Amino acid sequence: MQWSWMVPVLIVATIGICTAFTTWIKAKHGYPLEDDNGNTVHRTGPDAERKIALLSNENERLTGQVSRLEERIAVLERIATDPAERLGRDIDALR
Repeated sequence: MQWSWMVPVLIVATIGICTAFTTWIKAKHGYPLEDDNGNTVHRTGPDAERKIALLSNENERLTGQVSRLEERIAVLERIATDPAERLGRDIDALR
């Protein structure tokens, strides 16, 4: 009878510790956090939209650059693997 109050206290303490630990693990590994109502809390900084726009622009620029380099590599491969006679004819045709 004397220790009967310990059971509910231990249950509440265990639930609190488990909730705090779960939230810490989620935050550490980048999972979205939820508020008390189950809504997702977005952890974006004030410049997040600007950073996303800058990264999108850089991504488009780099994609274009990669495609241009692929075209140049294809031309260089064709030149390196073509027979010398055909290459000579193509050069003479350009003159």
